Amino acid sequence: MKQRFNGPYTRREPMKKVITAVLLFLVIVPVTAVAASNAELQEKINELSRQLELLKAQVAAQAQKNDEVASSVGELEESVEGLDERASDWDLSSRFIWNGDFRARADFYSADTAGGRNLENDSIYSNRLRLNMRVHATENIEFKGRLAMYKTWGQQSAWNDSSGSMYPVFDGNVTRTPREDSALYVDRAYVNWNGIADSNFWFSIGRRPTADGYPANLRMNNKARMATPMAFMDWPFDGLTLGYAYNWDEEATGRIRFCYGRGFESGLNGEEPGSIEDMDFAGIAWDLYKKEDRFLYVQSYMADNLISYPNFQDPIINANFGQMTGMGQRKNLGKVWHSTAVYMDKIGAVNFFLAGGFSRTDPNENGMFNNPMLGPNTGSENGYSIYTGIRYDLDQAGLRFGVEYNHGSQYWLGMSPGHDDIYASKLAARGDVWEIYSIWNIPGGEKISRYANTFIRLGWQHYTYDYTGSGDWNMLPLDINSAAEMQMLQMMGMDSIEEADQIYLTFEAYF
Repeated sequence: MKQRFNGPYTRREPMKKVITAVLLFLVIVPVTAVAASNAELQEKINELSRQLELLKAQVAAQAQKNDEVASSVGELEESVEGLDERASDWDLSSRFIWNGDFRARADFYSADTAGGRNLENDSIYSNRLRLNMRVHATENIEFKGRLAMYKTWGQQSAWNDSSGSMYPVFDGNVTRTPREDSALYVDRAYVNWNGIADSNFWFSIGRRPTADGYPANLRMNNKARMATPMAFMDWPFDGLTLGYAYNWDEEATGRIRFCYGRGFESGLNGEEPGSIEDMDFAGIAWDLYKKEDRFLYVQSYMADNLISYPNFQDPIINANFGQMTGMGQRKNLGKVWHSTAVYMDKIGAVNFFLAGGFSRTDPNENGMFNNPMLGPNTGSENGYSIYTGIRYDLDQAGLRFGVEYNHGSQYWLGMSPGHDDIYASKLAARGDVWEIYSIWNIPGGEKISRYANTFIRLGWQHYTYDYTGSGDWNMLPLDINSAAEMQMLQMMGMDSIEEADQIYLTFEAYF
């Protein structure tokens, strides 16, 4: 049977329809997707527009605030410029550190002389004011100074001293002796150059801090060091120091110094025989070891061209002193060698110290320790002194109790015209001195100043002299217990203290 054939396209019609449907799908689906994507994009664009408008509003608000801040800054700059001008004035005053102390003191003194007299001052009152200053000129160069007024009540001129113990006012005791007037004198004035070339060396020059040295701070109730030399050298003078500081470990320190000073300025003189030379000091002051309360110190120096007596402040006394004392014209006497040492420490509530001193004269043709009957003594004489003390601190009650003792030999020379004992230096005594004292720290409320220290001090000193002329290098020290030597003293129209008692009471405030 013959098959029927319908032509070449009859079987392809269904395939054509399928292809057409697929093409339509491929076209319609992307268009639909694109339409959906455009809507989302438009929504995002609208959101960004809203955020942009919000940001513009915030920027505008910040710009307004910036204008306000700029205006405030301008006003502040004007204020700061004025503050800088004022600060420069404030800086000039704030760089000065000031502190001071005031002391009112009452003394009661009586003495018996080798000639049988009794000397007494049943009350002598004094005021002392001291003002300390410190200021830096540069980082390593500083100035330190102290002004002092020291006078007796009811007196603007020198008082009478029948014992002959007190020296008239001169360069070595001015501000240390309550005499003459109530003026403020320069007690200390010096410049320190610290850390020279970033080293441990320092240099200092000016009116030296050489009074009230260790261990005087114990009985004076002052924890801080008050002077460079040990108390056997209590002589204010002008000079210089070159020092080196070192450490034993993290806590223990030491310092060694070369010191030089002038004790007497002779002025402009010719070269004729008998002309006077300047008197100078030179030596070593060595803090061997310092750790908290433990301290070991030695010093050794020479006084060259020692003067028989200095220039005195009072012109009448100065002009007639040689005639009044029989010393004659002022002259140089030679050299004095002087060495001392002190050890201090504290165990619990007990402070203690032990000190010793040695002096040796090396006179010229004018002699020292001269016998008026025999003429100049040109031989060397050796002297010594021992000094010890203890202080017990009862801190719970604010009380401190101390006792001290010192002894000086016949030819001992205590270089202490700047002493703080009113009439006679106890550390220059050729004999024995006992001192008992008590200190009461006043409960005056909260401390306003870091320098604050207020207390009352009550003490008693008893002097027993073995030889005459304590502190003097001109005349032979005579044995007070020798009737023959005391008769010789009386023949010269002189007398000497044999025993003395002094009671003192102070009210002191450091501020």
